[in-house]
Amino acid sequence: MDALPLLVLIAGSAVVAGAARRTPVPAPLLLVAAGLAATYVPGVPDYTLRPDIVLPLLLPPLLYTAAVDSSYLDLRANIRPVAFLSVGYVLFATVVVGYFAYLVVPGLTLTSALVLGAVIAPPDAVAATAIARRLGLPPRITAILQGESLVNDATAITAFKVALAAAAGEGASWAGGIAEFAVAAVGGVGVGLLLMVPLHWLRTHLKEALLQNTLSLLIPFVAYAAAEYVHASGVLAVVVVALYLGHRSWQVDFATRIQEHAVWRMVSFILESVVFALIGLQLPYVLRGLGPYGGGEAVWYAFAVFVAVVVVRFVWVFPATYLPRFLSRRIREREPGVTWASPVVVGWAGMRGVVSLAIAFSIPLTVHGDPFPARNLVLFLTFTTVIATLVVQGLTLAPLIRLLKMPKRDTYAETLAEAQAQSEASAAAEARLEELLADPRNALPQPLADRLRTVLERRRNAVWERLGAVNEETGESADATYRRLAGEMIAAERTVFVELRDRRRIDDEMLRTLMRRLDLEEAAAYRTESG
Repeated sequence: MDALPLLVLIAGSAVVAGAARRTPVPAPLLLVAAGLAATYVPGVPDYTLRPDIVLPLLLPPLLYTAAVDSSYLDLRANIRPVAFLSVGYVLFATVVVGYFAYLVVPGLTLTSALVLGAVIAPPDAVAATAIARRLGLPPRITAILQGESLVNDATAITAFKVALAAAAGEGASWAGGIAEFAVAAVGGVGVGLLLMVPLHWLRTHLKEALLQNTLSLLIPFVAYAAAEYVHASGVLAVVVVALYLGHRSWQVDFATRIQEHAVWRMVSFILESVVFALIGLQLPYVLRGLGPYGGGEAVWYAFAVFVAVVVVRFVWVFPATYLPRFLSRRIREREPGVTWASPVVVGWAGMRGVVSLAIAFSIPLTVHGDPFPARNLVLFLTFTTVIATLVVQGLTLAPLIRLLKMPKRDTYAETLAEAQAQSEASAAAEARLEELLADPRNALPQPLADRLRTVLERRRNAVWERLGAVNEETGESADATYRRLAGEMIAAERTVFVELRDRRRIDDEMLRTLMRRLDLEEAAAYRTESG
């Protein structure tokens, strides 16, 4: 692809995704529609992707950013339901949905149908996780959905490779497929375990945030490539490394963490936007290549596959939820209070997304010189399944959660726990400060010493103030009022600095230094939330 069309694709995708944030329409749907509309604009080039570079290019950074922000402790605490969903369900869906497509679609070979099953088997739980957090679902459901989305990709890609080998006539068998899956899984985890410690050591020993973040951008590609080189699961290698680095991110300096958060949010935003835009741009090409399958037939097959995907998830989720509890008293005692509403939400939160699209794009154009059997039909059914799940399940998940009246997170208890943790940390910091000030080598003028104590006291009280009464005039808590006033003061300072620069009393370099200082103070005053 030439540079100009690529730049237009990235810029256009970002504009549409940004505009979607101001509308009730989910960004993926608007991006697909915009991409489809763009194909009818004269002069728009054909956007095609080489199948052999899609997975190595798109998956590693998307997986890395999701895994770094995940909780290793939550994943470990919910390893059983996560394993049932990310391994058991994906394999079950691959076989059942694939065989169903083989029965429904005339002329579709069983191997191609299993390729389709593997492609659309893994749910992309990012959207479901975002909704769960916004609506305050119990942390356990959120952790299970997030853990599933991290590991299920490895299962799906391995199943995809086995089905692809069978479609290519390379003699893949059930026993061989199981063996390949085991080798890929163990190998991927092993590569991740080998890489995570030296990569973390390198991150903590690089002294510049710029170098550390450059390394951060390379890490997912290095882990993926190293695992794939030894025929292991690159996905699992990336997830293992990212979970470890995320769990120990506190050991990296603050400048690196601030930059890294911003950089990876941007990378994830661009990649996801581009992939969904490519769906719309590719749809006319895929439709033209459906061959013997007419438009009406293809729509019917798409509807049937979508229904199968939804039903099969419920068929798996309910037994996987209740059967272990029926068989094990220990599980019943450890996980009490599970109602039927929980598996309903988990079952409905099965939206497909970027991963399915990335895998579908990687299907080779030819096999031994001949066109891959029904490749365009598989792509079409993947596209329609992703779009249908985003529309039907994505738009109705939030109303369903409200209808079921599930118990919400106890925000008061969480804020109280945060306040208690901050109080303990502040007490330790205060003791350390007094110990340091008692040493003559750390002598400070009294105003500066008092300023350190004031900053510490501010941190200690900030969380408690969120629990306090609100201002009757504005409806704000004391903490919110403080942050608002701090922002007004900092804005006034910025205005003065710019005026001084314009009058040539300070130069641009000094202005940037002063602005950076204010930016850090403003970041400290405001509680930042990921969005």
